[in-house]
Amino acid sequence: MRNLLFTLVAVVLLATACGPDERATVQGAAAVRPLSETSGVAAESEQAHAPSRGAPQVDEPHAALAVTNATVCGFDEDLKPDRIEVAQIPGDGRENTVSALDFPDDASFGEPLVDLNRILSGGPPPDGIPPIDAPVFQTANTVDWIHCTEPVLALSVDGETRAYPVQIMTWHELVNDTFGDVPVAVSYCPLCNSALAYRRDLGDRIVTFGTSGRLFNSSLAMYDRETESMWTHFNGTAVVGTLVGTQLELLPMQTLSWRSFLQANPEALVLTRETGYQRSYGQNPYSGYDDVTTSPFLFDGENDQRLPAKERIVGIRRGDDSAAIVLESLASAGVLVTEVDGELLSVWHLPGTATALEERAIADGRDVGAVGVYLPMADGQALSFMRSDESAGDGANFVDQETGSTWNIQGSAVGGPLKGHQLERVEHLDTFWFALAAFEPDTRVVNP
Repeated sequence: MRNLLFTLVAVVLLATACGPDERATVQGAAAVRPLSETSGVAAESEQAHAPSRGAPQVDEPHAALAVTNATVCGFDEDLKPDRIEVAQIPGDGRENTVSALDFPDDASFGEPLVDLNRILSGGPPPDGIPPIDAPVFQTANTVDWIHCTEPVLALSVDGETRAYPVQIMTWHELVNDTFGDVPVAVSYCPLCNSALAYRRDLGDRIVTFGTSGRLFNSSLAMYDRETESMWTHFNGTAVVGTLVGTQLELLPMQTLSWRSFLQANPEALVLTRETGYQRSYGQNPYSGYDDVTTSPFLFDGENDQRLPAKERIVGIRRGDDSAAIVLESLASAGVLVTEVDGELLSVWHLPGTATALEERAIADGRDVGAVGVYLPMADGQALSFMRSDESAGDGANFVDQETGSTWNIQGSAVGGPLKGHQLERVEHLDTFWFALAAFEPDTRVVNP
């Protein structure tokens, strides 16, 4: 009950901590309805649900740093913080199509891919949790507001790497961004504890994404603003609307500590708090949610009993195969070699990354570590790896046994004969068991 109350308050706080010029409204928490019951009804109520007594209050906008004992990593005090705007590729604009947000059962759509009764309203209206459409960045080595153990999302496209701090993603869930000529969407779902990135180009069509305010399997349901079709964040598929059945191209993304990212990418771009909205960045509105003994919020499916619903796992999906590795077991092993879809993969774990879903201040979350999944091949040579407890300060915590080269958690060789080589990244999910099992019911549980 405590967990449910905290989550209800979190959803309300996300939608009501407003920017200077707008006020988001949310439904009352009791008015949780399936999507099929909203047909013909424009986005929802103007009644805000007040936080309950005893629930966590997160109302101090733009705290310089969350109140915590954690330390800020070594930024260069001789460098002034910069402000960088990246040229963005916008969407094509609203098309003359029926909105699946308002009329999900319209006869002009193809057959929905999911039961519409299982798409539930989580509270906020569309974009009540506001996506970031004009991201502003600064150079990593000038950042003085992220603690060392805080998680960031690392995305590399065409040789460029950027970081999206989870302290920001928690409050916005989506960033519409562009790498050169590649439009991307970066998504983060606190309730199912997963982060994924996709290309926004669909042939000749370019779309932008918003938050629908709905959930499917307790996972973020996105919508594209061009056709207002609805998509599942967890697998990037349009499940109802004009684009039903369309699949987004997935881009491998990694969650790791700010310390690890900064060591490897001191001159990379980092998403800043300059979002146009007032939020308590660094604070966690989902305090207490990362608890394996509690149930997921608004998950109406049956949990696969092989693992507890909120067991942290590493999910790997390739081809028609899917595997789940219990994070706690991987953390003990350090490195695991497993086969997925007929291909051997090397799965790594490095301690030092805090969970964003436990303590009031994100930086105070317990250590859940970071994960990397790679094809263990470099310079035409198959490699086997082990985790080392020693690092020369360069983040080189992994060693290949064939050449003695040292590697960081991002799969880059930073020392030895293979220095400069990059292992091929394999998309993986750091998520809760219930979510992977719901979307991939045939997934295998791998024991290290």
